[in-house]
Amino acid sequence: MDSQLHSFLQRAEAALERIEPLLPAVRVALDWQQVIAARWQREGRGGYLQPLKVSLDLDLSDLVGVDAQREQLARNTRQFVSGLPANHALLWGARGTGKSSLVRALLAEHAQAGLRLIEIERDHLADLPKVVEALAGLPQRFVLFCDDLSFDSGEGDYRVLKSVLDGSLERAPDNLLLYATSNRRHLVPEKESDNDNWQRVEGELHPSEAVEDKIALSDRFGLWLSFYPFTQDHFLAVVRHWIGTLAKQAGLQWQWSHELEILAIRWALGRGNRNGRCAYQFARSWVGQQLLEVAR
Repeated sequence: MDSQLHSFLQRAEAALERIEPLLPAVRVALDWQQVIAARWQREGRGGYLQPLKVSLDLDLSDLVGVDAQREQLARNTRQFVSGLPANHALLWGARGTGKSSLVRALLAEHAQAGLRLIEIERDHLADLPKVVEALAGLPQRFVLFCDDLSFDSGEGDYRVLKSVLDGSLERAPDNLLLYATSNRRHLVPEKESDNDNWQRVEGELHPSEAVEDKIALSDRFGLWLSFYPFTQDHFLAVVRHWIGTLAKQAGLQWQWSHELEILAIRWALGRGNRNGRCAYQFARSWVGQQLLEVAR
């Protein structure tokens, strides 16, 4: 009898070893006193908030040439952190112009005052009600951050987003705002046929209502901030800022020159764009080369 029981326990233990990796891990509630940023991870039919290790070295002064946008979003965030009314914000425009960096800089500015950042992917927006439920009642102030937000025709997740932002009986709690970035002003694509006479729109008797439904998502954001492609002077100003910042950190002596300006312009031409990301990449490359020369 003892041998049969021992054999059964061995088989049961072996079965548990095979099943255990398939079971969801036990999730511990985050300590928001210690965690300042997290990412929503989908798991099965639910999900969880995964803590992130983020660097708080980006300052608002690092956002060069976007003073108006920076001030508007900074003011909105100060209102939010102070417990005052504030708006959801849509940052739209050309790529690499500082939209995401501005949100990161605001986290660094207000983390000590209780601001927290939660990233959520566009494909996980259907989980928004679960995220909202997890944050309701907490003392911290949460910015829900969705980068590169847009929707293809026929996708329904944007209606979930509309309901959470505004317009449903169960609205987002007062301690949560949504900041989203996008390359397009209207998050749901519009077709040329949307503006045609209803007689030319196949299957749609009231096309104007369909168009209104698409535009209504962008209307849920009370603050729209536009980011435009950099001029050459703007680009060079950002290059000078980042070279100065990186050189100071490394203890490198440097001086702006016409030759350095030409190198920066050639760098941008080689990549086909002039934006903040390109300027930062050039600054890292140039400062790194100078430091390598000094080391030799």
